[in-house]
Amino acid sequence: MERLTADELRTLFLFEKLDDEKLAWLVDHGQVEYRTAGTNVHAEGEPATCFFVLLEGTVALCRNIGGERVEVNRTDHHGSYFGATQVYLEADVASKQTYQMTVESVTDTRMFQLPAEEFGPVVRAWFPMAVHLLEGLFFGMQNTQRAVNQRERLLALGSLSAGLTHELNNPAAAAVRATAALRERVAGMRHKLAMLASGAIDPKTLTGLVKLQENAVERVAKAPKLGPMEASDREDEISDWLDDHDVAGGWDLAPTLVAGGLDVEWLEEALGSCPLGTREAAVRWLAYTVETETLMNEIEDATTRVSTLVGAAKQYSQMDRAPFQVVDVHELLDSTLVMLAAKFPAGVQLVKDYDRTIPPLPAYAAELNQVWTNLIDNGIAAMGGQGTLTVRTFERDDTIVVEIGDTGTGIPAAIKDRIFEPFFTTKDVGQGTGLGLDISWRIVVNKHHGDIRVESRPGDTRFQVCLPLTTIPPTA
Repeated sequence: MERLTADELRTLFLFEKLDDEKLAWLVDHGQVEYRTAGTNVHAEGEPATCFFVLLEGTVALCRNIGGERVEVNRTDHHGSYFGATQVYLEADVASKQTYQMTVESVTDTRMFQLPAEEFGPVVRAWFPMAVHLLEGLFFGMQNTQRAVNQRERLLALGSLSAGLTHELNNPAAAAVRATAALRERVAGMRHKLAMLASGAIDPKTLTGLVKLQENAVERVAKAPKLGPMEASDREDEISDWLDDHDVAGGWDLAPTLVAGGLDVEWLEEALGSCPLGTREAAVRWLAYTVETETLMNEIEDATTRVSTLVGAAKQYSQMDRAPFQVVDVHELLDSTLVMLAAKFPAGVQLVKDYDRTIPPLPAYAAELNQVWTNLIDNGIAAMGGQGTLTVRTFERDDTIVVEIGDTGTGIPAAIKDRIFEPFFTTKDVGQGTGLGLDISWRIVVNKHHGDIRVESRPGDTRFQVCLPLTTIPPTA
């Protein structure tokens, strides 16, 4: 085992001011290590077990950004240090640290190496005041980032809540309006029925009218969707027929009857058996029947829409569900799209290209929904109100890939490698904190052991989230 002398250690700027006792400790506990060109000194994400000081050669510091290995710095400076650089932290915190970067030997290198578990305690003992200052800086920055992250999530939650409230308000208001109108129509039906019963109608004729009412209800359920011109023509035909048969206000009744799928032929056959004196009351009674059935359909549609939105909100938030579970990724995507529906401008088209054969995914569902939210929201913003957002899923090499693409202006090559950095944003001041993609990166890579990458050119930007199908052990 090769060791450095105290005089050699004094040539390193980190140790040049240390006294003989401290240098002696470093001589006893450190050793010289060699790496050949092209090999790693350590890899990003591995436990930070060693502190290195460069003696000879050149190293490159790299980070994995967007699925690509990006060189952050390169140095041949004598005394440059890297590795377990936070050994000064409290023992329980330092033991959980990982290497923040991959360090590669560009040339053959010679380094001085110290075990972090031995070097950390002596640093705290030798420089207590400096360690307190450094710890305050480290934990202060952690708390600041945690607070900003929380603020980012609250802003996203507020935006989603506003959108959801808007979406819920429309069907709820429609149900209230339809209920009020339905009450009036039901009262009108009772009145018209009383008028019919008071006329010279034998029981058989009244029974026939009830059957006509049931037949009209069936036609409402099967009523075809008519275009504006076709609907207008039919309304004119019915209005003329009603005028010819001395039914007042035919222009007002015709739209209701046409909307219910009734036509002149049906009215001619249905009302032929009614006495002349009761024909107008029978027509209005049928009109009330049609409108009542239509209003009940509106109420059903509105309440179904509310129920669907509430279900989507529960799916999105994963309320009352375990954090780690096996899920259908399409359900997560659909719930996110429902929650973000209010953010889609009229000029943005949504295209879903799902591979329904992909298997269920073991995942932290609520956190993946946050990833989809960030990527979809960014895609919508990038298109400036006009374009196509595509959400695609497929399986590749035992991973599920979720691809979210947009037809916006693209990401400039000069900043592509920085988009996953904390606080980096291309949005205007007040429009973004620069944490959306950083949070997404940490959820996908650190939490799910997957990968997130981006391919971009003008008119075609695609974010791909790759998630392993193997079970992920739950982590804190």
